Amino acid sequence: MKFPYSMLRDFVDTELSANSVGDLLTMAGFELEGIDEVEGEPVLDIKVMSNRGDGLSVFGLAREVLAKDPHSHPTALYSTAADRFEVAAIDSSTPDTSVSIETDECTRYACLVLTDISRAESEAWMQDRLRQAGMRPISLLVDVTNYVMLEVGQPLHAFDFDKLGGRRIVVRKAREGETLTTLNGADHQLKADQMMICDVEKPVAVAGVMGGELTEVSGSTKCVLLESAHFVNTSVRRTRKQLGLSTEASYRFERSVDPEGVVAALYRCVQLVKAADPSASASAVVDEYPIKPAQTSIELRVDRASRLLGMPITAQEANSYLSRLGFKPESAGDGVLKVLSPTWRPDIVREVDLIEELGRVHGYDKIPERLLEGTTKMGGPQEFQLWSDWLREGALRAGLTQAISHSLSDAHPLDDPNVPRIGPRSPASPEMAFLRNTLLSSLAEAARRNNPKEAQLFEIGHVFTQDAKGYVEDIRLGILSSGPLLPSGWSDGESGSTNFFTAKGAVESILESVGVSLRIEAPYKTDPRLHPTRQATLFAGDGSIGFLGQLHPDVAEQCGLSVDTVVAEIETSAAYTNRNRNLSLHSVSRHPAVRRDMSVLVEKSIHYEDLAAKIESAGGDVLERQWLFDVFAGQGIAEGKHALGIAIQLRKQDSTFTDEEANLVRDRVVAALAELGATMR
Repeated sequence: MKFPYSMLRDFVDTELSANSVGDLLTMAGFELEGIDEVEGEPVLDIKVMSNRGDGLSVFGLAREVLAKDPHSHPTALYSTAADRFEVAAIDSSTPDTSVSIETDECTRYACLVLTDISRAESEAWMQDRLRQAGMRPISLLVDVTNYVMLEVGQPLHAFDFDKLGGRRIVVRKAREGETLTTLNGADHQLKADQMMICDVEKPVAVAGVMGGELTEVSGSTKCVLLESAHFVNTSVRRTRKQLGLSTEASYRFERSVDPEGVVAALYRCVQLVKAADPSASASAVVDEYPIKPAQTSIELRVDRASRLLGMPITAQEANSYLSRLGFKPESAGDGVLKVLSPTWRPDIVREVDLIEELGRVHGYDKIPERLLEGTTKMGGPQEFQLWSDWLREGALRAGLTQAISHSLSDAHPLDDPNVPRIGPRSPASPEMAFLRNTLLSSLAEAARRNNPKEAQLFEIGHVFTQDAKGYVEDIRLGILSSGPLLPSGWSDGESGSTNFFTAKGAVESILESVGVSLRIEAPYKTDPRLHPTRQATLFAGDGSIGFLGQLHPDVAEQCGLSVDTVVAEIETSAAYTNRNRNLSLHSVSRHPAVRRDMSVLVEKSIHYEDLAAKIESAGGDVLERQWLFDVFAGQGIAEGKHALGIAIQLRKQDSTFTDEEANLVRDRVVAALAELGATMR
């Protein structure tokens, strides 16, 4: 915001120079962008944050100067502005107009009628200040409304009253098919969600943005309707962006203006008009105020303010600072203040907001320098983020390649059929019409575009679903495996192609690497996307965390993938919740490992995981790992049985295994397997 230094002096009696005022405002949170000399006058350019609309006026910045500098004093104009100006300049005549508000995006609308205006130009001093602030003087009414906006931050607009249909104002949303030519000469096709200022027939101005050409005040205007209103900031921003307009008025409305200053700005405007043109006459004010701002009382603990700011502040100082900023603090005893924030500060909603105000006024430069104390955590990812990194590393070690895809997509055969698709209201294209409800569709497209016969992919990404409570966004691990994942072995001959069991092993190893013990069971209800007899539900702890299965041949064909493709999807939050938090760590042994192979006959009805559990228990601490390397059923093997080739790898921490010691461990394992009916072959 740019304003001449002399305007600030109208509100503040101070000995501070323009440079000192700029430094003071910078320390108060209003950064000085620069000071230029225009026509011999210092002009300050102040950066105002988006939530501080009160700073977009000289009166608002004067309040900051008075709060920060105890040696400065308010002038008579400041006191008059703080009292919302006077009604002395307003005549008692009833205006020949009325106002109707038909949208809750207009919370207040006030207007009056000016007549008998004989002067065309504003006074020279006002024109000088407007030029210094970067505005072009135009006419008495336009200049006065711009000047009042600079002074108190309330945008105003003047209509040619005789050109208003029905001589009344209606604030409403635009209707389909309506058009408006704005003051800049641009024609606009209006939309139904855009708030307009209308007469009884048509729109005459874009609310909070720009007036219409049809009711523009000209040299022949004899009667003027002067508008001052309060609009919801998000409504003004939306309409302004849709129409491609940007004005000083919209800039202020978007950052919120004071609804209690609406009528006061009219009083100030009439005061300045009559000072320049004593023959002018102003009617009484029509004021429609359907929605008043809610003011909340906030408790401020002064001792907490001192702790957060790192410097001592007394209750008396806190009371003084807040009072000078326009707040209304009251003592509630025990160092607690009850504070009612003013209507021009909608950004004050919590105790910490008030503490920030104390820090600004007291001075951040007064915070004492002190060495840091206490402990700090190790940098980098923590908790779930760190666990997710380990999960990603586990998938890479399992031989998978990471894919990263877009969350928006078209409908896909692998979309979750049990969850309704959701998407943006206005998608950019049909290919981006939905938010994905599974990662499988993204992985399938990545595989199809590359090499669907040899794709070993995983993705950790967001999926979007909906339940009875509303929209849900969570993170999942998706896996797609097609083609050789492991070296060829007993299960696949020479092909080395992925099947249900190799994918199952990969999922188990990935989750084991992040401390999740997996349990795999047949699904309660089959998934139509998967082969009916080659799918399973994944469990950890007491609940399901995902599923694993081979694609249904028909679905695989629709997706352009191999019929041998296996997929899995895991809810990472559920897996993280059921992880093992008590990890056992030991140093790496320097001694060599010993391998023992066994061939055992066992009933086919015995699950291998039961055998593995027996081996784990019998092997004890020296069992480093175990694996199945062969399965044989046929000649020489009894009906209903098969021969399993099982290898165990043993290693001791403190010494090398002897053959006798390794054989003893193997014998214990054989004895444990015998409990399940297994015999050595």
